[in-house]
Amino acid sequence: MNKQTFSLKGARGLNILDKIVLNKKAEVELAKKDTTTKELEASALFNRPTYSFKEFLLDPARTGIIAEFKRRSPSKGIINDKAGVEAVTTAYAAAGASALSVLTDVDFFMGTKMDLFKARQANIIPVLRKDFMIDEFQVIEAKSLGADIILLIAAILTPKEIDKLASLAKSLGLNVLLEVHNLEELQRSINPNLDAIGVNNRNLADFTVSVETSYQLAEHIPAEFMKISESAISDTETIKGLKKAGFNGFLIGENFMKQADPGLAMREFVEGLK
Repeated sequence: MNKQTFSLKGARGLNILDKIVLNKKAEVELAKKDTTTKELEASALFNRPTYSFKEFLLDPARTGIIAEFKRRSPSKGIINDKAGVEAVTTAYAAAGASALSVLTDVDFFMGTKMDLFKARQANIIPVLRKDFMIDEFQVIEAKSLGADIILLIAAILTPKEIDKLASLAKSLGLNVLLEVHNLEELQRSINPNLDAIGVNNRNLADFTVSVETSYQLAEHIPAEFMKISESAISDTETIKGLKKAGFNGFLIGENFMKQADPGLAMREFVEGLK
């Protein structure tokens, strides 16, 4: 794909999430010019059976942790640009991760689509494509790269868009994780094609974090969906408390990735859950 150079010219006054979405729209249009959906559907991984997100999350032999591979974030800058995706994700899986989350956004997170492909090839647990999904092309692309789960962010999508993207994902056998930040987003975005609802404890407008967001929304998430808490999880006591509140999964990235050996960091963290 031709490398896109994104300029914030004309984007003054936008928060970081607005800027990411603006950039993503241009990025997707370039990708569509570079690759057709037919080419994506011809991928060797496109027809592979996907792993069940629920099955792995609820497996008592695993931790419920969705361990994330993330090199950079807009709020923290470089977190870890030395670790390799295959080494880190296989170590995460060996430490008991229920699923892997792999960033594929280039400009803001230093992720790549190849990271997702490599993580899929190296592991036999579900892999989430962590990106800002705004177009059906990205859903098909995720399947072609070997993803098992896609993320839909309520803050950047209308209920109609969520329905369209989630319906396509389910038709391809993908699991769908909806991310919300508050009760209004949750209530307007509930959709029967979702598998799990993730509460992001990070405010995507200013990047402040509070795990209280998960506790506040827990009782409002319908029982048929798995509950995931995302961000602001840095100690085992937080996970123990969230489990009592009904959460099944816990997305952790920065807490592990900021260490020189993220896999070891997760292994030591998991010891504290026993």
